[in-house]
Amino acid sequence: MLKISAGSRGCGEFCDGIARRDFIRIGAMGVGGLTMANLLEAEAKAGIGSSHKAVINIFLPGGPPHQDMFDLKLDAPREIRGEFKPISTNVPGLQICEEFPRMARMMDKFTVIRSIVGATGGHDAEQCMTGRSPRNQPPGGWPSIGSILSKLKGPVKPDMPPFIGLSPKTGHIQWSDPGKAGFLGPAHAAFKPSAEGKEDMRLNGITLERLDDRRKLLQSFDQLRRDVDNSGLIEGMDAYNRQAFGMLTSGKLAEALDIGKEDVKLRDRYGRGTAKLTADGAPKLLDHFLLARRLVEVGVRCVSLSFSRWDWHGGNFNRARQDFPMLDQGLTALVEDLHQRGLDKDVAVVCWGEFGRTPTINKDAGRDHWPRVSCGLLACGGLNHGQVIGATDRLGGEASDRPVTFAEVHATLYHALGIDPNTTTLDDLNGRPRYLVENNTQPLHEVI
Repeated sequence: MLKISAGSRGCGEFCDGIARRDFIRIGAMGVGGLTMANLLEAEAKAGIGSSHKAVINIFLPGGPPHQDMFDLKLDAPREIRGEFKPISTNVPGLQICEEFPRMARMMDKFTVIRSIVGATGGHDAEQCMTGRSPRNQPPGGWPSIGSILSKLKGPVKPDMPPFIGLSPKTGHIQWSDPGKAGFLGPAHAAFKPSAEGKEDMRLNGITLERLDDRRKLLQSFDQLRRDVDNSGLIEGMDAYNRQAFGMLTSGKLAEALDIGKEDVKLRDRYGRGTAKLTADGAPKLLDHFLLARRLVEVGVRCVSLSFSRWDWHGGNFNRARQDFPMLDQGLTALVEDLHQRGLDKDVAVVCWGEFGRTPTINKDAGRDHWPRVSCGLLACGGLNHGQVIGATDRLGGEASDRPVTFAEVHATLYHALGIDPNTTTLDDLNGRPRYLVENNTQPLHEVI
């Protein structure tokens, strides 16, 4: 459904009272995340928007059990060590859970971080997406890494959004926003394609001439609305409109989202997953790993995605036997595919959750929330892999060596993207310059 509305009655209002009229709505795409706000500036400044470094941020919502995945504790008491056995990898001395055999065979392409600390304990993607605590935020909130890339670099191509969020909101779980723009405004939020939205990115018989007439009409209304808007919302809406027209007339994004164009053997390598919801309302969409690769390949700078739901207060090991192999398949297929296509130097991959799980297994064979330490994986990005960073104590409850913060991981991602996070600033809503990471945080020297 392509809707170009010029009516003023019954169409609702934004929070500032401006009527939601005279703008493009493309199916279920929403209004945030399609941005060309920096395009003219990018064209005027040599080099801006010309490079194509990218990041794929894989969020495991709910908090994955670190001591059952990449930090097994065989010497711990039975009520802590769990049911899984470790297997050796192609990196000497590095062992991981037996449910990750594909990863074990290519562990030299990954870095395991066993000692992530500083989680605030909330069920949200905030720290994984921004590198900052959700507490004491500036007005508007902290922007995610994808929104920062959108602001700093703009789109690689005029018809391709710089930031895409593949994380769904389904079932009864209210997923935290993995594409929040914070104080950067709606022009830099993630574009979130839905099943319906993908079909709406085509003209469906509407001629370019007729579409251009609507564009001129919208521009005339935009000029009137700018005179009464001081919130920055209109700028974001205008940016959305411009790029929406570009998307409609090129169809490149719709093609990138059509994974049916991929070879069947490659799709089988990634796995199909299942759209059937878990008890927590989460789909297990392995197709999103393949979509992420297709999107960065055609010009998207940041893709965020969520996989399954990991809040296992009960049945931890039975659920792990289902989800560990799926994550193993999707993640290794993605990293292998990036290497085979020569994208491993330019595309950084991170995979993690908001916190870890308790060392002690509860009465329901589950593990509860444990913000004190968690784990993560890095891959590609031109970084040095095939290693472990950090360690936890005998029970897996505290970082005993080389504690790593969320900010350090983000500083590392910015380094891989060619951005110095300690010299680059963005102005918040009060005009105060903000560094990309807090307290002069440095990238992980082990992978640089």
